[in-house]
Amino acid sequence: MQRGPLSGVRVIEFGALGPVPFCAMLLADMGADVVQIARPRATIDTADFMQRGRRVVPLDLKQPHDRDTALDLIAHADVLLEGSRPGVMEHLGLGPKACHARNARLVYGRMTGWGQTGPLAATAGHDINYIALTGVLDAIGAAGGAPVPPLNLVGDYGGGAMFLVFGVLCALWEARASGQGQVIDAAMVDGSAMLMSLFCRLLAQGEWSGPRGTHMLDGGAPWYATYRTADDRYVAVGALEEPFWQALLAGLDIAPDSLPPRHDKAGWPAIRAALTASFATRPRDAWAAHFRDSDACVSPVLNLREAAQHEHVAARRTYVAERDGVRPAAAPRLSRTPASEAAQATLSTALAVLDTWRATQPQPQR
Repeated sequence: MQRGPLSGVRVIEFGALGPVPFCAMLLADMGADVVQIARPRATIDTADFMQRGRRVVPLDLKQPHDRDTALDLIAHADVLLEGSRPGVMEHLGLGPKACHARNARLVYGRMTGWGQTGPLAATAGHDINYIALTGVLDAIGAAGGAPVPPLNLVGDYGGGAMFLVFGVLCALWEARASGQGQVIDAAMVDGSAMLMSLFCRLLAQGEWSGPRGTHMLDGGAPWYATYRTADDRYVAVGALEEPFWQALLAGLDIAPDSLPPRHDKAGWPAIRAALTASFATRPRDAWAAHFRDSDACVSPVLNLREAAQHEHVAARRTYVAERDGVRPAAAPRLSRTPASEAAQATLSTALAVLDTWRATQPQPQR
């Protein structure tokens, strides 16, 4: 069996929602041995794609014996992932201090929305709240309209899970030299703000001002936008650079000199009107076929079922067929030690996991 690049890395995941299981899934896909600690009567949805690659250990952490079992597991782990509010793990006797007393090399990954410190640290929130406070949500939406939540991709996953994974891997690398673990304070507000780096630069340069929907990358520019087609579907246009813009106009049979100068914002409504009228003359898939071999950067806007069947996505097996639909394949792709997508999570006993780990790992540092 092919061993992933994280083979040999032991991860304890405390059951949580959103970014923590997503982070654990990414680690498991790359070969880490992930053990999820769940409440004894918790329902484990084995059809949940983010639960793949786990062994699940039911423990009641309010009971001393089960808490000791959790600490025994932690003593043989490399990474711990938790997504509780600040102070909860400490109250259970499983905070960083207690865990590092058992395992000095442990990388302790903490995932919250607001972070471990700050005035809002103890308050509730969701993705939409974190991106609202960091300027992300205000930037997304049509001109003259309300802000539009970009699903929960920015806060939970882009600003949350991805930065938790990054922090964990950084700390694992450092621990190889120092022999010491550390705590990762991954906050969705921090990660979401990091994702706005380009737009902070544009703001400083005076190139990002005015209301949403009026800029180059937020749908304001007519060459970076979506257009309705004759069958009430949409195509996406990303013809930013001049050669791509010229290819787009040629494909639409629009004479460049019939339009206002493209970098004069005053002319954008007229340019958009011309593109809108042209795209409305054919169905979406006809436009996709028309621009298939072009550098005009025109793509059909597909739903999830359609996306899995697109020739490029299917050729790369970007989505994998499942009994109830499709799921994303592991990413990214490594040439020598590719990801090995484990089977769906199965229930295991704590004793069996401990026996396996004790037999395959040196005793932890104390």
